[in-house]
Amino acid sequence: MNHIQGSLIYEGKAKRVFACENPNRVLIEFKNDATAFNAKKRSEIDGKGRLNCKISAALFKLLELNGIPTHFIELQSETFMIADKISVIPLEVVIRNIATGSLCRETPIKQGTILDPPLLDLYYKDDELGDPILTEKRLKMLDIIIPSQMKVVEEITRSVNKILKEHFESLDLLLVDFKLEFGFNSLGKIVVADEISPDNCRLWDKKNSDPKGRILDKDRFRQDLGGVIDAYEEILKRIEKDSSNAS
Repeated sequence: MNHIQGSLIYEGKAKRVFACENPNRVLIEFKNDATAFNAKKRSEIDGKGRLNCKISAALFKLLELNGIPTHFIELQSETFMIADKISVIPLEVVIRNIATGSLCRETPIKQGTILDPPLLDLYYKDDELGDPILTEKRLKMLDIIIPSQMKVVEEITRSVNKILKEHFESLDLLLVDFKLEFGFNSLGKIVVADEISPDNCRLWDKKNSDPKGRILDKDRFRQDLGGVIDAYEEILKRIEKDSSNAS
């Protein structure tokens, strides 16, 4: 279905959100902008928006097939996604299967440690504050989500982790960690929102033992490793090959 693009509602680091003729839906444009370290590092990478849009669409479809509610409706084009209009919950929910990144910088936990059970961290979504980590008491003080809703968010996150881990495992990929965002749709239901892509998932190639060569996610940009588009293309290729085999 073709949706008419309306006025710009919001522009973030990697996406623009537009109104469309259905007031309960939006058009999300995936940009080529690449940012890291709370946008202190910036660049533009031709083709990144297209890849993240297509990867996110495929993974949202996978989650929906497995009973996970998301904001995704359908692709409008290679860089535009139609989604439910949501009221954003200002939380970033990070689940970690393998220790790396900030966890290893901020704790004595060694790089590559398997986290069993996976560690779930909460961050307050606010770029100006640097998306600070939240304790249970800080979350309660902020009053941005009630305990019963937080329980739903945590249950969905752990279910998503199980589904994605198994899916990526079948593609010879390790799901190291990832970030989810949530919101309430027009019916007041909590749904997974934003995107699921190599921009917010750490993915390692199981077939490559080189610590840098195996990285197929935004760490290639963060660490100046190059080959960002090649890595994202590889993720999409494996997902699409799996989809074609399944059909």
